[in-house]
Amino acid sequence: MDQGRPDMAAEIHARPQSSRPVLLSKVEGHQDAVSAALIIPKEDGLITAGEDRTIRVWLKRDSGQYWPSIYHTMSSPCSAMAYHHDSRRIFVGQDNGAIMEFHISEDFNKMNFVRMYPAHQNRVSAIIFCLGAEWVISTGHDKCVSWMCTRSGNMLGRHYFTSWASCLQYDFETQHAFVGDYSGQITLLKLEQNTCTVITTLKGHEGSVACLWWDPVQRLLFSGASDHSIIMWDIGGRKGRTLLLQGHHDKVQAICYIQLTRQLVSCSADGGIAVWNMDISREEAPQWLESDSCQKCEQPFFWNIKQMWDTKTLGLRQHHCRKCGQAVCGKCSTKRSSYPIMGFEFQVRVCDSCFESIKDEDRTSLATFHEGKHNISHMSMDVSRGLMVTCGSDRIVKIWDMTPVVGCSLATGFSSR
Repeated sequence: MDQGRPDMAAEIHARPQSSRPVLLSKVEGHQDAVSAALIIPKEDGLITAGEDRTIRVWLKRDSGQYWPSIYHTMSSPCSAMAYHHDSRRIFVGQDNGAIMEFHISEDFNKMNFVRMYPAHQNRVSAIIFCLGAEWVISTGHDKCVSWMCTRSGNMLGRHYFTSWASCLQYDFETQHAFVGDYSGQITLLKLEQNTCTVITTLKGHEGSVACLWWDPVQRLLFSGASDHSIIMWDIGGRKGRTLLLQGHHDKVQAICYIQLTRQLVSCSADGGIAVWNMDISREEAPQWLESDSCQKCEQPFFWNIKQMWDTKTLGLRQHHCRKCGQAVCGKCSTKRSSYPIMGFEFQVRVCDSCFESIKDEDRTSLATFHEGKHNISHMSMDVSRGLMVTCGSDRIVKIWDMTPVVGCSLATGFSSR
C-alpha cells in the first residue's frame, strides 16, 4: 500500500444560478487514469477505481473536503466497477481479466474481500451485478461476455464476439444483455442459467461502441461511439426506429438517460458534456441512397465509366444530403446547415433544395453543450440528487450539480453536513 498521504481536494464553494453544470468539487489523489467513479447513494461520498491499482472510498468531511476513508491496492490496474448500495457489495474488474468482490462496512471505513471471479482472459471492460439471479455479468477484451454465479463463484456461461467487447447493459426483468463491441456492433442476447441465445445484432455506428444505456421503462437503448455520434434504438417500438444524435467533436464515452425529464446526458473524450432534449418528436435521418449519377443534375459519378464516355464528361465525386439522403454532386450541395430535429446539432452537407426548405426556426438547437474541461472516459449520475461525477486520464474526479441543466424536478446536490 502507498504510505504517502494522497493529495486532497479543495471544495469549490460557489454555486451560482446558471444554465450550465456547476462544478462542486474536484477530488485528486489517484496516480494514474481514473477508470470509474460512482456517487454513493444517500451519502456524501464517492467510490473510485484507477489504473494505479487502487480502489478508494472518499467521504466528505465537515471542512468540505473529500478524504479517503478506504484506500485499497489491487494486484492489477482497475478497469471497471459495479456497486450495489443496498447490499454494499462492490465488484472491481481488472486489467488481468479477474473480478474482485468486496463488502463495504456500514460506516464506509472498511472493505472486506469476498471472492475472486476468473471472468476473463484479458481486461474487463464492464460489470453488472444482478442481485435477483445472484449473477455478475461482465464484458472483456478477450472478446466475450461472461456471467458467473455470485453464490458459488462458478462460471455459468460465456459468449464470444469477433472483436473486443467494450460495454454492457442488462434488462433485469427479461434477462436480456446488450453488448457493444469495437467493430461498431451491438448484440442483444438472452442469458439463461448455462446458455444464451443471440436475439439480434444492431448495426449503425461507423466506429467502436464505447458506451450503452438501457431505459427499461420506455425500452430505449442509447449507444455512444468513437464516430462521435449517439444512436437511440427504439427496442420497444417494434418499428426499428433509430434516431441519430450528432453534436460531439470527439468520441462519446459515457451516456445516461434521465427518464423523469426525458433528457440524455452524454460526455466525450475532449470534455464535452451535452444534454439532449428527448421529450420532442424527432425525425429519423434518412438512409443514404445509391446512384451512379447525381440525383439532382444527373451528371455521372466518377465510377460511371459508360455515362462519362457517352456524354464526354468528367466523373464527379459522390456526396449525400443529410436531410433527404439523396446522392448528389458537390455543385448541387454547396450549402451547410444544422438540422437539430434530425439530430444534426452542427452544420452538415445538405443539397441546395433541402437548404431552401429549412427555416430559421428549424435550426433551433435541441441540446445544450458544456465544457467539462478535462478528459472524460467515465461518467455516472445520481439522478435523484441531480449529481454527476466525471473522471478520466487526467487523474481528477469532478463532481457536478446538474440541476441547472436537467430540469427543476430533480432535488439539489450534496447536503452540507
